[in-house]
Amino acid sequence: MKEIVLLGSTGSIGTQVLEVAKLHNIKVKALSAGSNIKLLEEQAREFMPEYVCIADQNKYSDLKNALSDIPVRVLTGKDELSELAALPCNSVVNAIVGMAGFIPTLTAINAGNNVALANKETLVVGGEIITAAAKEKGVQLLPIDSEHSAIFQSLMGSMGNKLRKIILTASGGPFRGFSKEQLRKVTKEQALKHPNWSMGAKITVDSATMMNKGLELIEAVWLFGAAPEQVEIVVHPQSILHSAVEFEDGSVIGQLGMPDMRIPIQLALTYPKRFNSPAKPLSLTDIGSLTFEKPNDDVFPCMNLARTALKKGGNMPCIMNRANEIAVKLFLEDRISFLEITEKIRWAMENVSFSKELTSEVILETEKETEKKMCS
Repeated sequence: MKEIVLLGSTGSIGTQVLEVAKLHNIKVKALSAGSNIKLLEEQAREFMPEYVCIADQNKYSDLKNALSDIPVRVLTGKDELSELAALPCNSVVNAIVGMAGFIPTLTAINAGNNVALANKETLVVGGEIITAAAKEKGVQLLPIDSEHSAIFQSLMGSMGNKLRKIILTASGGPFRGFSKEQLRKVTKEQALKHPNWSMGAKITVDSATMMNKGLELIEAVWLFGAAPEQVEIVVHPQSILHSAVEFEDGSVIGQLGMPDMRIPIQLALTYPKRFNSPAKPLSLTDIGSLTFEKPNDDVFPCMNLARTALKKGGNMPCIMNRANEIAVKLFLEDRISFLEITEKIRWAMENVSFSKELTSEVILETEKETEKKMCS
């Protein structure tokens, strides 16, 4: 029986991880959540983990009291969250949202645990550190993002043949085809209505700004050892081809499937085996046609901001990522407009202290400085 530690169990990805774990009799050793103690309590009672951790320390006592009748150790805070990541297991599943996922990922790797990664920010802010640590420890980084899982699957059996490029697909989000003038008037409610995927609020807004694709570009570079210019972003509204790779001879190999996150989640948990999935089977005749477009970088400049950050290196991707997290939060709180998200990110990239050297300490300091300067 496989055994996992699940960080971020109450979010969209986390709840689907538990669905897959239940289907395939995968033991859950530990669970963590940010602040949703009601759902975390329900999950703890159903899966009976050895540990649960609530990041919000103000809710620790309530959770501990709620679970006092079952044999589970209740933890709280960032340090104890990292303790979970170091527990011996087959895989640590990181489904935490945002930069908070970086230290737990690094902790898991340093403890010798494989990591199933849904937290793309880990590689965006510290890809150089994470990939070097994974190589040193000999552990696997298995992607849960549908696009990176597709690239990973497309590279299976490549027999060491040279990659020409990665074709990273994007749905285009809810505002595909909009002009900049139209974007000036969009609402939070519109931004949160993704045409294909059911996701958390932050990643849904990232999809609307196309920053999600910028983050995934950086993630792909680190996961697959590609040069930035080898990653081509292609808008594919149907979200059926999840991504593809092109080899030197011109052959393009891609992974297709219904837009259902349980497919990449399950592969990350059961790799290298494949099992029956709860996802609806793909019928190409029902889909009818697949279309592809070039992204509009003028209307959606976040992808170019990501390329700029990647090219500059050091802590610049960290600045960009943290600025995006803060700007999206402000947008969701109705404090800034949709187009101001990009403006806030660009401002931070020009005003937060740049460091060519990248360490865990630099990343944490960059996070603090970015927040301080953007929120002052």
